[in-house]
Amino acid sequence: MIRIIEKDGSTKDYEQSDIYALQTLRHTGSHIMANAIKRLYPNAKLAIGPFIENGFYYDIDFGDDKISDEDFPKIEEEMKKIIKENATMERYTMERADAIKFFKDRNEDYKVELVEDLPENEKVYFAKQDDFIDLCGGTHLLHTSDFKHFKLMNIAGAYWRGDEHNKMLTRVYATAFFKKEELDNYITMVEEAKKRDHRKLGRELGLFMLSDYGPGFPFFLPNGMIVRDTLLNFWKEIHYKNNYDQIMTPIMLNRQLWETSGHWEHYGANMYSTSIDDENYCLKPMNCPGSIIVYMSEPRSYRDLPLRLAEPGIVHRHEKSGELHGLMRVRCFTQDDAHIYITQEQIEEEVTRIIKIIDGFYKLFEFDYFVELSTRPEDRMGTDEEWDRAEGGLINALKNNNMDYILNEGDGAFYGPKIDFHLRDSLGRTWQCGTIQLDIQLPQRFNLEYIGADGEKHQPIMIHRVCFGSIERFMGILIEHFAGAFPTWLTPTQVEVIPVSDKTLDYGKKVLNELLDAGIRAKIDDRAEKMGYKIREAQMRKIPYMLVVGPKEAEENKIAIRSRFKGDEGTSTIQDFINAIKKEINEKTIRKVEVETK
Repeated sequence: MIRIIEKDGSTKDYEQSDIYALQTLRHTGSHIMANAIKRLYPNAKLAIGPFIENGFYYDIDFGDDKISDEDFPKIEEEMKKIIKENATMERYTMERADAIKFFKDRNEDYKVELVEDLPENEKVYFAKQDDFIDLCGGTHLLHTSDFKHFKLMNIAGAYWRGDEHNKMLTRVYATAFFKKEELDNYITMVEEAKKRDHRKLGRELGLFMLSDYGPGFPFFLPNGMIVRDTLLNFWKEIHYKNNYDQIMTPIMLNRQLWETSGHWEHYGANMYSTSIDDENYCLKPMNCPGSIIVYMSEPRSYRDLPLRLAEPGIVHRHEKSGELHGLMRVRCFTQDDAHIYITQEQIEEEVTRIIKIIDGFYKLFEFDYFVELSTRPEDRMGTDEEWDRAEGGLINALKNNNMDYILNEGDGAFYGPKIDFHLRDSLGRTWQCGTIQLDIQLPQRFNLEYIGADGEKHQPIMIHRVCFGSIERFMGILIEHFAGAFPTWLTPTQVEVIPVSDKTLDYGKKVLNELLDAGIRAKIDDRAEKMGYKIREAQMRKIPYMLVVGPKEAEENKIAIRSRFKGDEGTSTIQDFINAIKKEINEKTIRKVEVETK
């Protein structure tokens, strides 16, 4: 049990396993860290310090002082001193005017701004540990000595209040757990994640690059294009099998369309726009309005529904520069959209169909996942009655498919509720990728119609859904999930032929041509290097199979197989190897790394 002091000053005991207790532990950590930093850097000015999913941070203006991760040990040592002092946390309030004066007297400009933004008559909450006082409306551990297992992790820049026009502050990230074992496990996971960083592996494996000429706009390199195209071809194959029709809509459409759709009002700050022939145009941030135009291009009957229109379309969104991150957060990406037009009666059946498709996608890559249902946000279109029907349809589909879900109230899209799929990678991290969004608002705004069996006009319901989420982000996740060692079917170079010497180069080229003729992505390493060096290089490039060909293999018309899974796999005829690897590729098998037996 752990004792927590609430916002109102009352105390209560919580189990350490309670997520509320863990969040409180980390929030307390942000105050202890800020206290330590103020002791070491008295002129530093504090901004905000919340808990986050894997720890906490504090945004700080260090002024003329510069800090780096080399300063972490002394900050951690100062934190340990504060913890050892075992201060009891106190909560109290001030009148707004007194709080402003309090922070002005201490030159805490950012705190002054935060308080000034509060309503005139609102009391301001404070947290006090010994001589350190901070603005705070959260909960804390009652005693600082209960905060024990922590580590400062890294430093990043962060604009004050997330506005790139404001000053860049220093964000110090840290983490904390109730148990040392949990902290050690987390640090191990973080170190492993650094090795798997998709930005690092993307460069090393020739998958993609980033350039200052276009921040947030990734460049795909030859190997990356192979992975990207292979994923998209698989996506198309699955959709054709499930009776989807593929379309392609323009990347730029006029502002009138986006005003009708509601995007200009609700999403305009994130859209890029320009003027053509004195008319405003916008790069599309979403594919749905283009799909609607296709739907409207001809009369529709109930016999046409469900109408499944799939589009892996390129979209552009203005993300803040400080939030850009490799392929995970970009300004231009390909969203694997589908928009499905259905009747009210078809909701549960169609949502079930989509769930099965998304489930198949994730199982193929050996991801497990959990499901989240997001309901109506405050900023929304439509009536409560319409939202009741839409949310009820999704809930029934989830229940009918025996799917547990987490309720995320108020986080739906402005046009409808949604089901989100959060997958877990090999390090246990979660990523939101697939989504199913039910929409009755856009059909209303565009006056979509179909002729029912009764001969009358009716309005369809629209489903927005993605499986990958975006090709770019999903690739980034896959790179880290597999540490760059993709399954054979997805790997850019599936086989590398390695002649032992120039004497077997011609035979190596013969093997290469047979592989290429069989549709296998293969290359030959004909450099004048030692065989061991070539093998190590191929292993560094995560190539699944290396075929070593020497005089004996040439004489017997065979190959010596080495793999990244098992090492030496013996000799084989070329055709037997081709049959085996084609089976692995066609079945999209994920071979595991084995311990080589001798």
